[in-house]
Amino acid sequence: MKARAILVAALALALLAPAAGAAEQASLTEIEKQVMCPVCGTLLQLAESPQAQRERVFIDHLIAEGKTEAEIKDALVAEYGNEVLALPPDSGFSLSAYVVPILALLLAAAALAIGVLRWRRAGDGPGRGDGAARPAPPSESDSERLDADLARYDL
Repeated sequence: MKARAILVAALALALLAPAAGAAEQASLTEIEKQVMCPVCGTLLQLAESPQAQRERVFIDHLIAEGKTEAEIKDALVAEYGNEVLALPPDSGFSLSAYVVPILALLLAAAALAIGVLRWRRAGDGPGRGDGAARPAPPSESDSERLDADLARYDL
């Protein structure tokens, strides 16, 4: 019984091992989405410069050596510098590239909410908001004149 269990476990491990290795295998199309052309400053998958072609050849060479995506990115950073990565690192000062837009969005939403509340309170009349009184209704003579003017334009 133990021999069967060991045989089944070994067979399962043998079948899953190539799948795990294939999952780690890097592909040029995936890496092109994550790195930039150092000359153009655009994503490598969109760049057509001679430098972009050289960078693709360099990546293909590293893929042929069996390197993982992380190892290839590390090699690209070593070759071209941090500017080659499409996303900045999520540590140190570069973390601000992620935090600042979120904070700006939250501040804008709070300012908008406060502005809407003040605007709604200001339109409620006396006793609420800034206490401004509503305008008085038109006088009797103004009302008669308005009715006469409107009657002239009836078709």
